[in-house]
Amino acid sequence: MEIRYEKLTHENFGGHSLDDFIRHQEIHECWRNVNGDIKLVPNEFSEDWSIEKCREVAAGISSRLEKDLSAFAAFCGKRVVGFVTVEHEIFGKAAKYVNLEQFQVSEDFRGKGIGRKLFSLACSEAKNLGAQKLYISAHSSRESQAAYKALGCVPASEVNEKMAAEEPFDIQMEFVLE
Repeated sequence: MEIRYEKLTHENFGGHSLDDFIRHQEIHECWRNVNGDIKLVPNEFSEDWSIEKCREVAAGISSRLEKDLSAFAAFCGKRVVGFVTVEHEIFGKAAKYVNLEQFQVSEDFRGKGIGRKLFSLACSEAKNLGAQKLYISAHSSRESQAAYKALGCVPASEVNEKMAAEEPFDIQMEFVLE
């Protein structure tokens, strides 16, 4: 199994590029604010992307490529098995953030270092854009939080209130670019 990493362009990515992508996660516990303390609480649900959702995400990425979004993908043959997107807008009062908008690895390819490599590519791109930090509105599931913490992400020192309001259960995180 050879994995190839490429910056996405209109030549290598389009509206059907995620047709074989498996976005599935069984969630059992999530981090929540309970009376001012962040605690792990039971929260059972599944997250699945239908083919329609995969195409919606792919079309959204494709429409923004080379305009206000950079993206990278991990390919196994012609199949996209992981992808990451970085928005170009720099924001923050004290910090110079760019948003890590999407960060996904297909279920059947997790645990193989693909996410770590994609995250590294996103960090390099963020630095090239002039950012000092990556901003992440991260899923609050135990597994997602463990993955972000393993990459070195920490709670955001400056919360983007708009993003926090859009996903109130997400954990607002950052990664300092070196």
